[in-house]
Amino acid sequence: MSPETIYQALYLQSRGGLKKEVQAALRTGRTRRKAQSTGQARRSRFADPMIMIADRPPEIEDRALPGHWQGDLITGMLNQSAIGTLVERTTRYVMLVHLPESHTAEAVRDGLVAAIGTLPEHLRGSLTWDQGSEMATHKSFTTATDMPVYFCDPASPWQRGSNENTNGLLRQYFQLVE
Repeated sequence: MSPETIYQALYLQSRGGLKKEVQAALRTGRTRRKAQSTGQARRSRFADPMIMIADRPPEIEDRALPGHWQGDLITGMLNQSAIGTLVERTTRYVMLVHLPESHTAEAVRDGLVAAIGTLPEHLRGSLTWDQGSEMATHKSFTTATDMPVYFCDPASPWQRGSNENTNGLLRQYFQLVE
């Protein structure tokens, strides 16, 4: 049985009498299934060519050496606030990048460069990101940090699983705090 089948069954049941119990048990709190896009008609958002995750060296994939990071951007209500998240693949160490004024590509790049600059040289291996427009300046990030940026395939969040799990936990925490 696949996870999708389980979720479909939960969402189907939630339309009946189990709605409150199911809503309380689901981390997102949604009782309706969010439509999944196929990502078929995507075009590149970047002027500079992307290096795809399939082109990553094998030593990054096996998590043997620390210094290879997964990153993403968490946006707040109405996209008015944002936090950049970096998760180290081996140790699962998390760094949060505060983006107080904006989350444009330039602001995200500057925040990431500052965060990566605090790390020792041996922990600056690579960064894996999704294809969000906030990484449009990935080439200048690589120039500033000497860290290559690898991009996940469209609509494939599982390729950055540690980061996606961390983001879910952070969203849940910030929801409770607000």
